[in-house]
Amino acid sequence: MKKTILERAREVFDIEIEGVQTLRNELGESFETLVKRCAATIENGGKLVVTGIGKSGYIGKKMAATLSSVGSPAVFMHPVEARHGDLGMIQKNDLLIALSYSGETEELLAVLTPAKRLGVELVSITGSGESTLAKMSDLVVEMPVPREACPFNLAPTTTTTALLVLGDALALVLLDLHGFTKSDYGRLHPGGAIGRMVTMRARDIMRKLENSALVRPRCTVREAIYAMSHARCGSAIITDDDGKLLGIFTDGDFRRLAEREEKVLELIMGDVMTRNPVSVQADALAVEVLKILEKRHIDDIVVTDGGKVAGFIDVQDLPGLKIM
Repeated sequence: MKKTILERAREVFDIEIEGVQTLRNELGESFETLVKRCAATIENGGKLVVTGIGKSGYIGKKMAATLSSVGSPAVFMHPVEARHGDLGMIQKNDLLIALSYSGETEELLAVLTPAKRLGVELVSITGSGESTLAKMSDLVVEMPVPREACPFNLAPTTTTTALLVLGDALALVLLDLHGFTKSDYGRLHPGGAIGRMVTMRARDIMRKLENSALVRPRCTVREAIYAMSHARCGSAIITDDDGKLLGIFTDGDFRRLAEREEKVLELIMGDVMTRNPVSVQADALAVEVLKILEKRHIDDIVVTDGGKVAGFIDVQDLPGLKIM
């Protein structure tokens, strides 16, 4: 009986999960050695050169990109282009990582001897420890996968998925060894939203004092609402005469107060403000500010610097700053 679309799709998932699980259980000393050699290469000022062709080449490009993005300098070298000049990217203190499940890919094998003449160590990640590639290598990391998801057991499917996961494991184990931090990640991703979140500080995304509604505790609600409208913001920040934070009054506070107080506009800020409101230091990371806003379910947060109010952050400003 012919399988339904969803049955076949789930079968592919199951086969590939089986392959990844098998590889996970078989990880051993050779992988540990690979990690240590990669770490030593980087510590000595070298880089990781990943090479492969076909589907393995596509995974190799992703592997090199992930390694670089988490603090392990890596490049991808196409085997054919390498025979026409790209071997020049290899330096003596680099580590060459060759990817081929069969270990018999001609275009890959053809470039490895010239590459080894440059004095680099060769690591292979392959499905066969008896392959030509394995025999040429200084270190072999075998990658046993029971079967491809392809019905003919030919098209690289399970093997490329397993290789992708293995590459991620290598990159993230190295991340831990290097002590790579969130701030380090941000420095390597300055143009993206993640980079902005882990490099920008509260002072970089806050509205300055001149764009804030600052009032004193003796001011009326009417005066606070006027200040909020003038500054086009949803809250008034109450400070003492020295600029120290005393409280906050939001448009939500006003609506709730108006429901029960007939003369709400004449009330005094010191009597109706929320005392000791949530605040952050000006040098707090933007990502930490975002966590506070989400956890406390608030729209505004006061920013202080040296004990005085420096401005405030309005959650409505964050999408425009590409922070969320």
